[in-house]
Order: sequence, then C-alpha cells, then structure tokens
Amino acid sequence: MIDVRITADAASMGAAAAALGAEAIRDAIATHGEACIIVATGASQFTVLQNLVAQPDIDWSCVTAFHLDEYVGLPESHPASFRRYLRERFLAPLHNAPRFIDVDGTAPDPVAETRRLGALIAERRIDLCFAGIGENCHLAFNDPPADFDATEPYIVVELDEACRRQQHGEGWFESLEAVPRQAISMSIPQILRSRRIILSVPDQRKAAAVRDALEGPVTPLHPASVLQGHADTVLFLDPPAASLLRGTQAA
Repeated sequence: MIDVRITADAASMGAAAAALGAEAIRDAIATHGEACIIVATGASQFTVLQNLVAQPDIDWSCVTAFHLDEYVGLPESHPASFRRYLRERFLAPLHNAPRFIDVDGTAPDPVAETRRLGALIAERRIDLCFAGIGENCHLAFNDPPADFDATEPYIVVELDEACRRQQHGEGWFESLEAVPRQAISMSIPQILRSRRIILSVPDQRKAAAVRDALEGPVTPLHPASVLQGHADTVLFLDPPAASLLRGTQAA
C-alpha cells in the first residue's frame, strides 16, 4: 500500500518530501553510522532538493548518494545532463558533501558502465530512494513495458516516444530530435530494494500516471504501479497531480 499525502501546492510538496527524507537519513546515520541514498532529477525534484540541502543536523560526510539515471552519450556540459543537475542542485550547496556515485552517460561502453555501477551498489543497504513518476508512468527511466525481472542493478534502456516528448516539453532539449534515445537507468528490482521510497509528483500532466500507478493493476505497462507492493513508499502529490484519483484519496 502506497502512503499518499496530498499537499497544498508543489512548494509544500517539496518541503514535506525533503523533511521526511532527512528524517530517514538521520535515523540511518544514528543506527548504522552511515546512510546510503538514491537521488533523482527532473522538474519534480527542484523543490525537494532545494529543501533537502537546507535540512539541519545531517552529517553529509556520512552519506553515499547513488545517481538514479542518465542519458547515454550526453556530456555533463549539456544543460539536460542529470550529473550536472545533481552537482549544481545537490552537491554544490553542501559544505560537507556526500560521496556521490554518478552515472557516466559518456562511458565508451554503456553496458560496462552498468557493471561498474552494479558492483558499487551490490550488497549495499539502501536506506532511502527519492524518485518521481513520469508522464508515461515510468519509474527512473524504466519506460513501459518495464522489465520487472531485470537481474542487474543498472541497465541500458530505450526511451519511448512519450518519455522523450516529456523531456522536450519540460525544456531540457531544443527539439524532440535532440533528446537521446537511450539511457542508463537503475532497474526496477534495485529501486525496490530501497528501505524507504519517497516520490514527489506535481502537475496536472502527471495525473493520469498517478491514477494508473495507484488505482490500476500492477503491470509493466504502468511501471510505477510496481510500488503498490513495496513495504514503505510515500507519495507526495499536489492537488493537480491528484485530480484524477477516486474517493477520499483526492479529498
């Protein structure tokens, strides 16, 4: 069962998601002496990261942060680079920055890069994963039909047309043709190994995906629906994103 929390607006959503995430990070450091988290990007994470880096009493030097996904072939200098996004919005504001394990989308062999990342994350306890849901209901870059049975922590994926249109529509690329057709993504099974998952999903354009993830069957055609079976997922929505939900969930 996904814990759905509807906030007043997108700004409140980001603040609430960051506060809950900070609590999980502090608890992990207190219990284990360290925390291992997964950080996400995209428009949905702007206010989350802005609030997260401002949270008090987190010893970020005790944190390892894994990168969720990256485009294949896109240099870090490109405005749409997720590595660039995280260095600017997550790492740069912190005085005692965490260890950051980034996805090198320009690695000569993307499959070899997935193996490198898989070796680094293997056997790690993942305390927290921040993520969003795409307009096509994707989770990370696992577009429909997603591979729910992937055997590796990171995989090379083909981006579908709806995903590429979203990236163009959000202003990351000057044209649809400029949006890469492949990405390196954390796999669905690896995401599900996270002890807590915090999703932040604003905007009316995500409403159908939210409905499908929460109220439809668990199916690779709606990848985020897989979270219905996760033990501790909290989904923060603003009212437009929640607008198609039935009954009291959207109240």
